[in-house]
Amino acid sequence: MLNIALIAHDRKKEEMVNFVTAYERVFMGHKLFATGTTGARIMEATKLDVHRFMSGPLGGDQQIGALVAKNEMDLLIFLRDPLMAQPHEPDIIALLRLCDVQGIPVATNIATAELLVKSLDRGDFGWRELVHKYKPGEPE
Repeated sequence: MLNIALIAHDRKKEEMVNFVTAYERVFMGHKLFATGTTGARIMEATKLDVHRFMSGPLGGDQQIGALVAKNEMDLLIFLRDPLMAQPHEPDIIALLRLCDVQGIPVATNIATAELLVKSLDRGDFGWRELVHKYKPGEPE
């Protein structure tokens, strides 16, 4: 079971809901996390349980980032709206940077999200289980 974060900007929320609905079978075997409204809309449209954080602009991106920083997130699908300025852009950049630091696969558009989910369905994420198995303890 992998930890998967789902985030979508306002104009991408419907696209995220349609995507998760299409791949509901794949997502069922994993623990899902999302920012507030995105998570609520996914739960309304599917039978999936989603742990919801605050809305992105209110700190939800940072809450997910905290899990990424501790290497407790395995996959991030963040459908960004590249044509709309975001008031919390620094938080978004920080989250993506943390994913790069921890080697967390990230999709920021639907095409890449589909590639990652199909890979997930094939079982190509076994290496993430090794990351958790050999995760070093917290420094003292």
